[in-house]
Amino acid sequence: MDFERKPLIGMVHLKPLPGSYLYEGNLDAVIESALRDARTLEKAGFDAVMVENFGDVPFPKVVDKTTVAAFTAVTKAIRDEVSVPLGINVLRNDGIAAYSIAYAVKADFIRVNVLSGVAYTDQGVIEGIAHELARLRKLLPSKIKVFADVHVKHAVHFFDFEDAIRDTVERGLADAIVVSGRATGKPVDVEKLALAKRISPVPVVVGSGTSYDNLPGLWKYADAFIVGTWIKRDGKVENEVSLERAGKLVELANKLRKASP
Repeated sequence: MDFERKPLIGMVHLKPLPGSYLYEGNLDAVIESALRDARTLEKAGFDAVMVENFGDVPFPKVVDKTTVAAFTAVTKAIRDEVSVPLGINVLRNDGIAAYSIAYAVKADFIRVNVLSGVAYTDQGVIEGIAHELARLRKLLPSKIKVFADVHVKHAVHFFDFEDAIRDTVERGLADAIVVSGRATGKPVDVEKLALAKRISPVPVVVGSGTSYDNLPGLWKYADAFIVGTWIKRDGKVENEVSLERAGKLVELANKLRKASP
C-alpha cells in the first residue's frame, strides 16, 4: 500500500456470519451485501477495502471454525471482483484467523486489535498475540502487512500510550499502527494522533471517526484512514455504503493530496 498517498481504506462491515448469534441463515445474502459495499467503495475511488465480521455480536475473543470458513468464502468473493488492496479484521482479536484468511484469499493486510499488551474489554481481558502471530508469519511467509491498534477502541488501557506504541512496533513487529477514538465512529484524539506520528517509526493509521469535516485537520498527522461509519447511508454504521458520501470523501482527499507539499 502506498502510504505516501495517504490512502482511504473503506470498511465492509459483514452481516452476521454462520456461527454467530444473530445469523439469519442465508450466507448468499451476506456475500451479496459485502460485494455491494466493496464494489461501491472501489467505484467511489477508495484506495483499499477492509472486511470485518462487524455483525457477529456478542464477539468471542477467538472465532470458531464455522466463522473462519464463512469469512473466507465472503472475502474470496470480494477478492475475485475488487482489484484494490484487501484487508481482514477478525473480531474480537483473532489475528491468527485473520492472517490465515488473508493468506488463503491473497489479501494484502490484516488489522489486529490487541497485538501487544493487555486490553480490558466487554469480552473480558484480552492479551496480545504478537508471539503467536509472528510464528504463523514465519510458517506461512507472505507480503501481508500487520496493522496493529494502540489503545484499541471499546477498551480500557493501563499501559502508557507512548510505551504501547514502542512495544507494538519494536516488540510486536507491527508494520503500521492504528489510533482510534473510544468507540466505533468516534473521532480520534488529535493530540494522541500527533504524538503517535512523532514517535512511531512505522505508518500511523486513523482507525475510527474520520469524516468529511475532520479529514483536513487529521491529514498531516496520519498516513492512512480507515473509514466506516461516515460513508454509510445517512452516516449510520448499520446501513450500506453510500456512493455519494464515499465519493465526496475521495474528492476531498484528492484535493488534500494536491495541496500537500
